[in-house]
Amino acid sequence: MTYLLDTNIMIYYLNGLTDDEAIYTILANSFRIAVITKIEFLGWGQFAADLELQTKAREFVSYATVFDLTEAIAERAILIRQQFRAKTPDAIIAATAWVNGLTVVTNNTSDFSHLGVKTMAVKIKEA
Repeated sequence: MTYLLDTNIMIYYLNGLTDDEAIYTILANSFRIAVITKIEFLGWGQFAADLELQTKAREFVSYATVFDLTEAIAERAILIRQQFRAKTPDAIIAATAWVNGLTVVTNNTSDFSHLGVKTMAVKIKEA
């Protein structure tokens, strides 16, 4: 199975909050993200104030396969937004997964499962 990581999983992982061995296998064998995930992740406000963390985040993303926004993905995202009124980033992530036959790895499976894509949750450490 191949996966597409949602932004929240990347943030949790970078902050040491994932509590699931599956994430290591996914990152080693199927580290794929949508271009919108790259934008959301690297645009995260905490990186602006912490250059060291920003450098670490950019290095982390450099290991990912980043799926660009193609015409097929854009058209599928449009349909998803029309049918489900999904937020644009979620629609692009779901469309990227759908077009490429990927499973979305997210902590918010309810945001994606009704959009016509397979999802997988990763355990997060409890506070």
